[in-house]
Amino acid sequence: MDASPAWLPRHSAAPLREALADTPVVCLLGPRQSGKSTLVRRAFPGRPYFTFDDATLRERAVADPVGFVAGLPRTVTLDEIQRVAALLPAIKLAVDEDRRAGRFLLTGSANLLLLPSVSESLAGRVELVRLHPLTEAEKERAPGRLLATLLAGTLKGGIRPGTLAPAALMDRVLRGGYPAAFRRARLARVRRWHRDYLTAIVERDARDVANLRTLSHLDRLLTFVALQTAQLLNIETLAKHLAIRRETLQNNFAALERLFLVRALPAWHTDDARRLVKAPKLHVVDSGLASTLVGLSADDWLTHLDRFGHVLESFVVQQLIAQGGWTDPDIRFWHYRDKDQVEVDLVITRGRETWGVEVKAGATVTASDGHGLRRLAEQCGTSFRGGMILYGGASTFSTADRRVFAVPLGDLWTR
Repeated sequence: MDASPAWLPRHSAAPLREALADTPVVCLLGPRQSGKSTLVRRAFPGRPYFTFDDATLRERAVADPVGFVAGLPRTVTLDEIQRVAALLPAIKLAVDEDRRAGRFLLTGSANLLLLPSVSESLAGRVELVRLHPLTEAEKERAPGRLLATLLAGTLKGGIRPGTLAPAALMDRVLRGGYPAAFRRARLARVRRWHRDYLTAIVERDARDVANLRTLSHLDRLLTFVALQTAQLLNIETLAKHLAIRRETLQNNFAALERLFLVRALPAWHTDDARRLVKAPKLHVVDSGLASTLVGLSADDWLTHLDRFGHVLESFVVQQLIAQGGWTDPDIRFWHYRDKDQVEVDLVITRGRETWGVEVKAGATVTASDGHGLRRLAEQCGTSFRGGMILYGGASTFSTADRRVFAVPLGDLWTR
């Protein structure tokens, strides 16, 4: 196998194969340039493959959707399906006539569940598999089992000398997970790729996923969101700051969500949630893109620790959500914040079972670092299963609450 990062094995391949074994339509969703085409072509090399980035093919499909689908091979891969959303009703009809497993493997660079014209056609007939940008575990060819270890309750203490070198952590955060960016040797070249990517995706794909009158607001909104990553989402404040109408801002934000550039992490709450903040938290999905947009440099862990801390939080949230895709399909992700400004960066639930994760850039964990997790545990009662404080040290150890462990950030890519 090619040793370049573009050909690294992807952990999403296993759930993709499992879905194709018993489901007529499977759609691999993820950002453009995250490796979807590479994965489907290498995982299923004998399967006929067509991409709707081909303008001629796209025009044929739009002109005669039913005829186009009727002329396809018995099993087929259709790449970038969001570019021909009109094809989905024809795929629905074909599947209703023949529900053989594995007939259609689709890929999409937009979240089809958030496209109103698409969701009705797919309902009940498709399984969605997520492909995120490369995780740090995938880069290191590690199993990516830290989240699974937390959920299983098998975190164990272990004393190791040293700390995580800030320069090594910064390099991972600044590069992010897009294979083409990760492959570049110099960070200046990585940032150039990020800028070109954002220009291309806004100009090329934004109109496919949202009814936007103009694209001029998207760049400004994305930059402002990067400055606000890991902070609460306030639509009114965003609209006022950017001097645009609320409706326009909501449409633009929806486009960024559908293109997998940003995520709104919902607030965790209980039935008695009067003292909990309900606003979602903003995150730029890829820390490399966020770093480029805000001009974060390798020295900012010293000079702009707050900004680095926010981008680091988004980085960790992305790593664990990606691990969730191959760990357990029933888990959900949230954030916690109450009226006293007590926070937990990431809350993980499976039914009523609840775990919490805090992110800390420093190499020392103190009793105050677990305050948010203690508050979350009080809210959960017997449903609280444990948590971890990811930090820049090298040792794993239990805190005063024996269910909560301090865990090195490096375990994200070594476990």
